[in-house]
Parts: sequence; C-alpha cells; structure tokens
Amino acid sequence: MQQQFAFNVIGTIRSPYKQKFAIPRQPGLVPEAKAQLIFAEAYNAEPFIRGIEEFSHLWLMFVFHETADKGWSPMVRPPRLGGNTRKGVFATRATFRPNPIGLSVVQLEGVRCVNKQWQLDLAGIDLLDGTPILDIKPYLPYSDAIPHASASFADTAPETAMTVSFSAEAEQFCQRQSRWPELKTLIEKVLKQDPRPPYKKKHTGEQSYGMTLYNLNIQWKVTGENHYVYAITPLGELAG
Repeated sequence: MQQQFAFNVIGTIRSPYKQKFAIPRQPGLVPEAKAQLIFAEAYNAEPFIRGIEEFSHLWLMFVFHETADKGWSPMVRPPRLGGNTRKGVFATRATFRPNPIGLSVVQLEGVRCVNKQWQLDLAGIDLLDGTPILDIKPYLPYSDAIPHASASFADTAPETAMTVSFSAEAEQFCQRQSRWPELKTLIEKVLKQDPRPPYKKKHTGEQSYGMTLYNLNIQWKVTGENHYVYAITPLGELAG
C-alpha cells in the first residue's frame, strides 16, 4: 500500500518573479533577485528562527504550486539540452514531478519583524511569487558543497552570448525610480540567461517578449544576440 503524507506550509515567498517565464533555472544565477519569506501564522514567532542569522545560506523545500495540478511524466525534455532530448524525471530538476516539490539554496541577507510579522530577507532566489515553503534548513558548506561532483549535462553554469541594451526611456525609468536600486542589473542578468523556450532560440527574425518583475511590465525585443528593452511600464498601484 502506497503511503501518503500531509505537510504544513510554514511560509510563503514574496518574489519579484510574478510568472514562471524568465525565472532563472537554478538559484544563485541572479544574486540581485531579492525576496522575502513571510512566515505563516502558526510559525510566526522568534523561537522558530532563533540563531538562523548565524548562517549565510539556507535550503528551502517548496511546492511547485503553479504546475502542481498539471500532472507529471516519467520522461522530460531539459531546456539545457535544447528541449529535444528526453531524460528520466528523476535525472532532472523538472517541475513536473510525481511529488511537486523542489529544493533551492538561497542567501540569507537578514531577519526582520515588521508589524509583528517575522520574515527572512533572501537573495539569489529562483522562486515564483507566492511559492509555499515546506521547510528551511541551514546550508552547511563542509557537507553540502562537493567540489569534485559531476553533473552530466548540467556540469557548468548556463552561459549565453546574449547582450542586453536599453532604450533611453527604459534607462531613465530605472534611474528615476528608487524602490528597487538594482532594477536595471536584475533585468540585465535575467535576460542574459535567455529565458526564451528552446524552439524560439532557433528563430533568426526579430521577436518581441514581455515579463512581469515586481509590479512592472518589462517589454523587449530580441534581434540576433541582443535583448533590447524598450519599455518598462508600472502595473497596478504603481501606475497611478
């Protein structure tokens, strides 16, 4: 008989990534991607996290909540292999898994209590806004880092030859706003990861894209090896 387990959500991620598109495929690739872990009511107390500030990095166990109801497959097509080669789901970090859970290592930048709400300030995240967190564990360099480990098709960090440029209007928007001091760098590093699906990367003509970071609509065009950001538009309360 197959066993089943129920888990409690201990907190939720508040992230600049409002949609799956453009999220880095691994943590740490974009250090400027900042987020907060907001604790659920049952765990919103200092004793749960006492001493956590003594660690520089943390492991987060989370739920792929946006894709959890879309099923899973024993074989998947990793983007690193161009989306054409099949691998077993347990030989990848694909989101469509029998149990829709993931593991991410993040940098801990601070611990705060704001209006009686405890939160962790994080950096280098690769998590969608609203991601439910199931557990937190300290990262231990002496046991968690294995310098000589091998990783098949993902043995090195992904690199692209893409460049990123901004229109005068987009550049001015980044300079005028003060809410996100690293906004321009965040956009640059996200786009240098080239978030396009593999089949789109084969097209040679100009392509237009959009993504939401924080409450901003980022619009850009791809021509050859360049991402050209031509518009940044506030959404929601920021548009007023």
